[in-house]
Amino acid sequence: MSRPVAFTNARIVDPASGYDGPGAVIVTEGVIADVAKGGGLGSLSADVEVIDAGGALLIPGLIDLRVKTGEPGSEPKETLKSAALAAAAGGVTTIVVQPDTHPVMDEPSVVDFILRRARDIELVNVYPAGAATKGCEGKRMAEIGLMHEAGCLYVTDADRPIVDSKVFRRVLSYAKAFGVPVAHRPADPWLSAGTAASEGEFAARMGLPAAPAIAEKIMLERDLALVELTGAQLIVDQVTTAGALESLRRGRERGLPVTATTSINHLSFNEIDIGDYRTFCKLDPPLRSEDDRQAVIEAVASGLIQVIVSAHAPAPAEDKRLPYDEAAPGAVGLQTLLAALLAFHHDGQIPLMDLIRAVTCAPADLLGLPAGRIAKGAPADLVLCDLNAPVVIDADKLISKSKNSPFDGRRLQGKVLRTVVDGRTVYSA
Repeated sequence: MSRPVAFTNARIVDPASGYDGPGAVIVTEGVIADVAKGGGLGSLSADVEVIDAGGALLIPGLIDLRVKTGEPGSEPKETLKSAALAAAAGGVTTIVVQPDTHPVMDEPSVVDFILRRARDIELVNVYPAGAATKGCEGKRMAEIGLMHEAGCLYVTDADRPIVDSKVFRRVLSYAKAFGVPVAHRPADPWLSAGTAASEGEFAARMGLPAAPAIAEKIMLERDLALVELTGAQLIVDQVTTAGALESLRRGRERGLPVTATTSINHLSFNEIDIGDYRTFCKLDPPLRSEDDRQAVIEAVASGLIQVIVSAHAPAPAEDKRLPYDEAAPGAVGLQTLLAALLAFHHDGQIPLMDLIRAVTCAPADLLGLPAGRIAKGAPADLVLCDLNAPVVIDADKLISKSKNSPFDGRRLQGKVLRTVVDGRTVYSA
């Protein structure tokens, strides 16, 4: 048995309880045994390991709902272990991996493989998301019920929109019967297929094939109509445009069971950051206008967007060092997620409590996980962070096997000092 650990002299920020202030936490046998808010824990027995936080930030471990790895099938991009190591270094204690692997995670055996590999690695918590349709092809439903029994948290076809409305309606209806959320990327494929940027003056000047922002709104309107028909729980996978946010707001006002996510990349960058065809900034969905970016920031601050994801999508150099419209989309983000989030706190754009909520208790509550909170009896998944420590992102030094980070060279504030999962220190600076 490991020794009990006490974190003292910390600034605890726990969005689940709304507490932001001084305190201490004691961890025993993988769970939080006691929380002292506003003071210390009193006298501790000699067998307790005491870690003096020195006033550093103590928050629940981050939960990232959208992580791609290359395992199984494309391990040179990223393995579950390299992703878990990157997550630990970034303060992410739970990751949900996407199903578009090789083979696709569309049956219980592949779900079981991911869970067994995660247990063998024994770093951060790893959960699978199952495919909504066979092969993520949008034609036939996958084994949603059996995958849910095996341990998948939600179903999705990842980057591929399910175009056939009849198929998507069946997916929603079937998933509702099992209480499984469905995540879906809102993108009209007829407008967005084969494009690499957002339509507008910038894309025209750069000569890039582009899709109008309304492609996101069109598909979201269809999805909301089918949610209203079926009553299923929908996770809108990365809202990035002001137009789609208007549709989302109306859907929420009608009481639809809809949760929206956005990526840290779309909060942090706009289309101008593509610069001189910088392929590290080629994403799916593509980077948007500054007006869209500001609308997304405001939506996070207001709670319209409830969850922020890293959208971690590794791509090796040979897939990125190509002409812009031929390069693979995506960016790694597990290790940079927390520091990038904290930029909005330091700039005064989004309150710290709201930022932390969007990556802790909000995703935990959405998927029914016990983590994401600092409370007695909760899993001891914790992050100790120096809120003001300067960090310069060097993509070559990231732990991920792929180094495709749009944050390369960016100066941020917020350094992870220690990451704890189930009471075990899995990363220490």
